[in-house]
Amino acid sequence: MAASGYNVAGVRAVEEGQPQVAVNQFQKALGHDPTNPDAYYNLAATYHQMGKQSGDSNTMHQAEALYNQCLDLNPNHTECHRGLAVLLVDTKRSDKAFTLMERWEQRSPQSADPKIELARLYQEFGDKENAMNQLNQALAVDASNSRAWAAIGSLREQNGELGQALANYQRSYQLNNLDSGVGSRIAALQRQGIQSEVPMAPTSGTQLANQPNSRKRY
Repeated sequence: MAASGYNVAGVRAVEEGQPQVAVNQFQKALGHDPTNPDAYYNLAATYHQMGKQSGDSNTMHQAEALYNQCLDLNPNHTECHRGLAVLLVDTKRSDKAFTLMERWEQRSPQSADPKIELARLYQEFGDKENAMNQLNQALAVDASNSRAWAAIGSLREQNGELGQALANYQRSYQLNNLDSGVGSRIAALQRQGIQSEVPMAPTSGTQLANQPNSRKRY
């Protein structure tokens, strides 16, 4: 419980623009619980942000090491995989970012999360086809995954398929109405007069046949 409290305080400090205060809180969390993966992630993400802002390579190295310590403790930590992938891209190692996500997907074939994060990476690099395929596979594993539906909505919106995008966002929001970002996209499309289309069901194969960055953890 003490570690959780320090994590909460650290997250609040980050949100208030006090990264060094946050670092101290996350270090206290680790002092109480040296095996707390969220504390390692929070500390890594804070160093990552500080390193990007200052251009300090040593701080970025610290962040990378902390991300890896988090993954040693929790090999399926979604936010940590995402943060480390972003750091690898930031430091001109996008090939290693893809390898990181691909290996996670291979280790956890029945989890939607690695497929969604790999799709996010493909989308960032403009490979929409592979992004769609990964999201299709994510929904084949978990058809009620709100993040997968939201990600498909984003891709559909990028492709100009606004009716399908709206339907996908609405499906995501039905599954998780706490995602304010999805709610904002629904409102924006509706203001344009877009009518929702019936979303196509995901297929069981790798093709998407006619179907549509850092959070801190406590």
